[in-house]
Amino acid sequence: MTKPRNPRPVSNQKAPRVPKPAAPFEQTHEKPPLARPPESRDSKRNAYLESKDAGFDRTRSTSSARSPGAQVNRRAADRLRSGYLWVYASDIESVELPEAGSDNPPKLLPVADSRGLLLGTALYSPSSQIALRLVSREAINEAGWLELLAFRLRRAIARRKSLLDEETNACRLCFSEADELPGLVADKYGNLIILQLLTKGLDSAAVRETCIRVLREEFDPFAILERPDPRILELEGLKAPSSTPLFHRPSNESLTPGAPETTENAATQATSTQFRLNGLVFHFDANAGQKTGAFLDQRDNYVAAQQWTRRLGAANQGGGGRALDVCCYQGGFALHLAQVCRQVTGIDASRASLEAAERNFAANRDRVNAEVDWVEGDAFQILRDWSDSGQIFDVIVLDPPAFAKTRRAVEGALRGYKELNLRALRMVRPGGLLVTCSCSHHVGWAELEASVASAAADAPRRVRLLERRGAAHDHPVVLNLPETEYLKCLVLEVE
Repeated sequence: MTKPRNPRPVSNQKAPRVPKPAAPFEQTHEKPPLARPPESRDSKRNAYLESKDAGFDRTRSTSSARSPGAQVNRRAADRLRSGYLWVYASDIESVELPEAGSDNPPKLLPVADSRGLLLGTALYSPSSQIALRLVSREAINEAGWLELLAFRLRRAIARRKSLLDEETNACRLCFSEADELPGLVADKYGNLIILQLLTKGLDSAAVRETCIRVLREEFDPFAILERPDPRILELEGLKAPSSTPLFHRPSNESLTPGAPETTENAATQATSTQFRLNGLVFHFDANAGQKTGAFLDQRDNYVAAQQWTRRLGAANQGGGGRALDVCCYQGGFALHLAQVCRQVTGIDASRASLEAAERNFAANRDRVNAEVDWVEGDAFQILRDWSDSGQIFDVIVLDPPAFAKTRRAVEGALRGYKELNLRALRMVRPGGLLVTCSCSHHVGWAELEASVASAAADAPRRVRLLERRGAAHDHPVVLNLPETEYLKCLVLEVE
């Protein structure tokens, strides 16, 4: 049995007017006290917040000068909540710095959205377009950050130790945002470790000391050096670090087999050594070369190019044949291909890189039987001349530098990729192999593949996709951080 419902009032019927009660008789001629304004609760809350030591409460922020922090717009807040770690300077609504903050800005700042809700704590770079890099979803101070830094660096190293063995003693130990350590890169080359601090917020003695302590405990290296990136120095407003090693272990032990044990030699070995990659020996000089000295991210692609060359060579009765490594740098692809081909040519515009490639070739003569030669010059012009003259190769690798370092450069970069691939496709024998790479983050997979497809149509050649490949496992991709997927490699059979 249900209770009867009360009849609903007619929606367009006005409520009856209730007469306003008369004011009570006043017993005094003084005015009654005014009621508390509704702002009193906010005043209590603000007083509470100002009494806290932290810059931001877990749920509220204050713009008081005693509470330094950054407030970001909704777009940046949504990105951070979805897992992104960067906040661009254009997305910051306001920044409160402590006293003298403009002269000596803090390394860390709490970050809040436009409502004052805490989003986390970030490394602060006042001169960079990437002004904030989130390191924690909580409010932490410098001591907490250094503890977190040590923990995450150890965890990053633990993920990669299984990649190191007798055949390979070089890898990336820490990959910046991919290991939750924005701006921090550490690479191991044999007994040397190269450290890069790529953001203003990391530029402190405490950060360096923490990194040195963890790296020494994990590997006991001969030396740890800090290598700057000239472009980043300018963008971040950083000063060039000292060329003196951050750590150098005094030892008579020689890193280079056969080198004399002298003080001068030990000092030299603080910046140069040899390392092994897939069983091949490579020279390393911390004061030369690109990135931190070598391209460790291509390690697995070196092996893939070698394996596919062997497979296609056997299938087409070519037995490896003739290979071309375009933009060869210090000979990574060339030396791996020289183990399965009878003749290999490397092209690069840098004489210093080709000299390093020749030294690497000499160090691996016991494992390489092919004839290897190096050609200095502009890759576009050389490929144009060789394709016009009818040169033919069984395998061609294209590994150019980043053509698009900004989104605005993508259109020109795609024209460059198409031209290189067009010339290469005209020189690959039927049934041969083309390995084409792009290390431009701003050029996506679809754009790269469309560029190669357009080149194939103009060649005209038909290409079959064998593999899509990326960077080696020590350069992991995080789905919430598209910038971590920068290297793209297409392995193609050319018909």
